[in-house]
Amino acid sequence: MAENKAEQATSVDEELLEAVDETDHQTDSETIATDADVSNDENSIDVDPLQELQAKYDALEDKYLRTNAEMQNMQTRFAKEQAISLKYANQKLAKDILPALDNLERAINVDANDESAQQIKTGVEMVYKTLNSALADNDIKAVGVVGEDFDPEIHQSVQTQPADDQHPVDTVAQVLQKGYLLADRVVRPAMVVVYN
Repeated sequence: MAENKAEQATSVDEELLEAVDETDHQTDSETIATDADVSNDENSIDVDPLQELQAKYDALEDKYLRTNAEMQNMQTRFAKEQAISLKYANQKLAKDILPALDNLERAINVDANDESAQQIKTGVEMVYKTLNSALADNDIKAVGVVGEDFDPEIHQSVQTQPADDQHPVDTVAQVLQKGYLLADRVVRPAMVVVYN
């Protein structure tokens, strides 16, 4: 019986030793695996921050280039708008002056019978020429001449007359009121009679 107990104790001890050996072996394997994971993590840690920094750098560079291009486009657009604004700055003034110019032209076309009326007419002609000169200096010119081709962009047809051999179709027969252009923009279309 004592031998049995001794054999049992020995077998129990052997089993314990085997279990401890297995545990040690598993722990060593886990340690090796864990060490490998740590070294892999260290390598991936080295790579990931570089990739992250490169991605951030690329994003910032792209954002900078886009912002710079947008600012250049805004500056170009602003310069164009400013040039157009300066080019057509006198449009409102021209519109306001044109009725007075029309009245002066009508006054010039009235016959002056006596000397005082002729002097007044001469003064009106001088004012008319001065205004026309001022308009020309500011790139405002009159349009609408008898015989020219009808252009719906600069002429407004208010009447028609039958065309004949001497007067072709779609030409201006009579100018009722002059039109004016500021550079290439119509300030006021010419009111005309057109051969049709």
